[in-house]
Amino acid sequence: MDIYHTIIRPLVTEKGTHQSQKSHEQTATRPARGGAYAFQVHPKANKTQIRHAVEKIYNVRVQSVRTATRHGKRRRYRMSIGRTSDWKKAVVVLHPDYHIDLF
Repeated sequence: MDIYHTIIRPLVTEKGTHQSQKSHEQTATRPARGGAYAFQVHPKANKTQIRHAVEKIYNVRVQSVRTATRHGKRRRYRMSIGRTSDWKKAVVVLHPDYHIDLF
């Protein structure tokens, strides 16, 4: 899968903006980490593919990747009920020395 098909779009939300600006210093039990950025990714992409795609596209160093499959919501259109499509969300945590200028 191509790196430009792996990452569909960045998710610009209020929560995402807060997480991207918040970084944690190193403590005795936890290493330092940078901000966390959310992306909509291809449903069949795994964490390794997402890591490589973000590192190549944004020229940053990724510390960890968390993924979640979001199920579509029920929507009504006139007399019928349908569903929006399912999608996959990835939260990418960067090393403390890096950041992405999305917002």
